[in-house]
Amino acid sequence: MQDYIISGTAAEGKLRVFLANTTDMAREASTVHNLSAIASVALGRTLTAAALMSKTLKGEKDIITIQIKGSGPIGGIIVVTDSKSNVRGYAYNPQVDNIFTEDGKLDVGSVVGKPGYLNIIKDLGLKEPYVGYVNLVSGEIAEDLSCYFYYSEQIPTIVSLGVQVDSDESVKSSGGFFVQVMPDADEKIIDDLEERIKTIPAVSELLKNESPEDILSIILEGLDPKVTNKGQCKYQCNCSRERMEAGLISLGKDEITALINEQHDAELVCHFCNNKYQFTEQELKEIVERLK
Repeated sequence: MQDYIISGTAAEGKLRVFLANTTDMAREASTVHNLSAIASVALGRTLTAAALMSKTLKGEKDIITIQIKGSGPIGGIIVVTDSKSNVRGYAYNPQVDNIFTEDGKLDVGSVVGKPGYLNIIKDLGLKEPYVGYVNLVSGEIAEDLSCYFYYSEQIPTIVSLGVQVDSDESVKSSGGFFVQVMPDADEKIIDDLEERIKTIPAVSELLKNESPEDILSIILEGLDPKVTNKGQCKYQCNCSRERMEAGLISLGKDEITALINEQHDAELVCHFCNNKYQFTEQELKEIVERLK
């Protein structure tokens, strides 16, 4: 099943929902970065969150960046999405050792670690980007995002994010959903819904056999859910040689000259997709000349 996101409403418009299958996205990230199992789960959850948040963007050039920085061994996570749900990201320590809870599950909260923070940066084409900041509640990512929505955007939100990995550490399934209460709705509706969601399987388990539309019906049973939009999402880096050259130029002619003297050439590696870009000594000298 190809990755996609659905948007919808329920309870006569009192609830807004976004739900996605991101299995291919999480698999691509795991392959590109050679992730350990727990890094696949942590990054996969964050990629899913960004994909879901992308559906709130209005402008074609709008961008959301999620930054997670904890005190655990994964170090941190950066994920970026555009308004077309092209998502990319990386973990600071992609091969971090697996940590398990007492019942044998991968312990994402420990690998992210507290204390720490979650930043959401929205570049909406204005003079300054919007920046929302919350301290990490658990490091499990879903709870931290729910906290962000409540305190930074004043939107009570149920956040469910899941990634299942196989015994060979490959990604079996990945996905998640947001259910948000609209301003004119009673918050009790989301309290009741939270209790109901506790009784159903995890979203990553449901996705092995159910479509996003089916899961929408399961989690919002009795609330008359309606799908209003459906669109693809995918792991997609936007790096290019031109962007890498722009990064070199931003170093300034003195640093590039030092690079020429010390290394003669340069190899730049994209954090998001690991593509390598080579710049010869002559190309570096030409860049310096343009900066004079």
